[in-house]
Amino acid sequence: MINGENYKRRRKETFSDDEDSCSTDNEPKKKDLNGIITSLLLLEEQEKRDHEEQNEASNEEKSILESNHKRKTRTMLEFYTNLQDYYSEIEETDRVKRKKSRTMAASVAVAAVSQTENQSPNQQNKQSGSGQQRRLWVKDRSKAWWDDCNRPDYPEEEFKKAFRMSKSTFELICEELNSVIAKEDTTLRNAIPVKQRVALVLEVCSAIRSVLMPKYLHWPEEDSLRKIKEEFEGISGIPNVVGSMYTTHIPIIAPKISVAAYFNKRHTERNQKTSYSITVQGVVDPRGVFTDVCIGWPGSMTDDQVLEKSALYQRANGGLLKGVWIVGSSGYPLMDWVLVPYTQQHLTWTQHAFNEKIGEIQKIAKEAFERLKGRWCCLQKRTEVKLQDLPVVLGACCVLHNICEMMDEGIDPDLKFALADDEMVPEVALKSVSSMKARDAIAHNLLHHGLAGTAFL
Repeated sequence: MINGENYKRRRKETFSDDEDSCSTDNEPKKKDLNGIITSLLLLEEQEKRDHEEQNEASNEEKSILESNHKRKTRTMLEFYTNLQDYYSEIEETDRVKRKKSRTMAASVAVAAVSQTENQSPNQQNKQSGSGQQRRLWVKDRSKAWWDDCNRPDYPEEEFKKAFRMSKSTFELICEELNSVIAKEDTTLRNAIPVKQRVALVLEVCSAIRSVLMPKYLHWPEEDSLRKIKEEFEGISGIPNVVGSMYTTHIPIIAPKISVAAYFNKRHTERNQKTSYSITVQGVVDPRGVFTDVCIGWPGSMTDDQVLEKSALYQRANGGLLKGVWIVGSSGYPLMDWVLVPYTQQHLTWTQHAFNEKIGEIQKIAKEAFERLKGRWCCLQKRTEVKLQDLPVVLGACCVLHNICEMMDEGIDPDLKFALADDEMVPEVALKSVSSMKARDAIAHNLLHHGLAGTAFL
């Protein structure tokens, strides 16, 4: 029994010594493990703080940019509101002046007639001795040029050079406008025939805008939009495109007010001559027919600023363009409904392929504006039309352009006008993260389904 107890005691002591030895060996390992865990926790905490600081800096920068953009937009809106009020006052003043002039002219005419009627018979006989005399002096209008152009045998080519359209298209416009601009003869002179009045385009711009624009320049209906999508997709491989957009500048003489607003810095630097302009933003279909225009904003505004002021932008915000694209240049921001090319450096093959295909759609709008300015030379040089009347004139030019395009009126290659409109990257080039993902998906589909070209290689 004694030997058994001694054996148990010795065995217990041996186990105790082994445990002390293991404990002694594990202590350094535990310390090392604790140190590693502590370092990882510190690194994770530091990374978290850095990430929070970056987010704060990014949010602050974004807030500053948005604040500046809103302030600029608000200031510009206030300015143009005041400008429109000013033009309204000028228009009212001109209306009153014209009314006074007509009243004075009528008074002079009545006085002249009364004086003639009150003359004695002898005086009247003296005046009529050499034949019948006019009671009032009226300037005769020369009609030789029109009589020549209106001859049935007048050459078609010469007519087209003079009016930028064929005789049949000219007749169509005359028929459309006949009820609005036809005049009756008066005791003073015979009325100008409808055809001759149409030939004097500036006299009928208001009628063109009010009568023909609703018929020939409007946003397409659903059936037409479906066809437009198919045609654009056939051209580029990009689905759901309903229009190609471009903004051009129309030169004007220096305005009497708000000169800085109409100053065109880019054209001034290129031409080494002080330039002023107003803008025309247009959306066209695959044929180059305008489906939407925004006319008259000052030339100092960039393409994206003009877009934000347009009725199209307001309608898009109201859901008109949900699920479809309007293709623009790099001067416009990427939005849920505006599709633009990639502009960063070092593009991938996929992005190059996308830019090549979207460029084919962009070209349609640019060439439409080239034909517009080629047809109507008044858009190429500085015009002296009053600033507040220019939108009516330019709108009439766009309507006439549409009629020519719908009638397949070609344009003489010598008349083509090379555009020189600079594209400026907008302050906020990306306005929708979802649109960026959608563009990437379109680009990927173009390249990997064999729809992209190889010009970029």
